[in-house]
Amino acid sequence: MSVCAEMMAATGDLGSLEPKAVGVMGVSQPLRLVVDPRAHVEELLRFEANVVRGPGAEDCAIWCSAIGADGYGRFWVRRGGARIMVRANRYALAAALQGRALEPWVRALHGCDNPACVRVSRRGQIGLLHIIGGSQRDNMQMMARARRGGGRVVVRRGDHGIKARRARAVALREAVRHGWDAEAVEAALLGSTDPTLW
Repeated sequence: MSVCAEMMAATGDLGSLEPKAVGVMGVSQPLRLVVDPRAHVEELLRFEANVVRGPGAEDCAIWCSAIGADGYGRFWVRRGGARIMVRANRYALAAALQGRALEPWVRALHGCDNPACVRVSRRGQIGLLHIIGGSQRDNMQMMARARRGGGRVVVRRGDHGIKARRARAVALREAVRHGWDAEAVEAALLGSTDPTLW
C-alpha cells in the first residue's frame, strides 16, 4: 500500500496531536495531526479566514497570515492544552482528511511549487496539483524533477533560495491581502512588482 493510500486509510482519536519530535540539530519533525470538522470548527474557521482562494479551477489558495523564514505558512493550534505551530499546508492536508489522522511520515507536497498555497488536491484530480500527501521519497523525486535538488546531499552555502522563496510568499500574501488580483499574483509568482504586458 502506498503512503498516499495509507494516509487516506489512517484513523486516529479526535484532536490527538503527539508531542513534537526533535530530530538532528534541533530540527522539529512533523506531528501526527487530526483536524476534526466537528471538534475543531472554530479553528477551521480561523484557518479559512486567513486564506484567499483564486477563482480559477487551477488557481492556488494563498495563505495570508504568518509566514516562516522558509516561505511556508504558519498556523497555531491547541492540542492537549498546548499551543503548537504547524505549517499551514500540513494543516490544510489534515483538514481534508475529515477527522482522520495525518501521520508524521506523510509529507504535504506542493505540486504547484508554491509554499504559500494551501489548496488540497483531491484523489483522481487532473490538471495542476496543489497539495498532495506523499512520502519523503516522493518529495525528493518532485524536487529533482523541478531541478531543486532531491538527488544528492548538497554542501550548504548561503540560503539556497530560501530568502527568495520567503520573499515570493510574502509578495503573494500582499498581492491578495484585499482579495484575488490575478495580475498582482502573476507578478509575485514571477518575482516582479512591475505590471505585465499580458
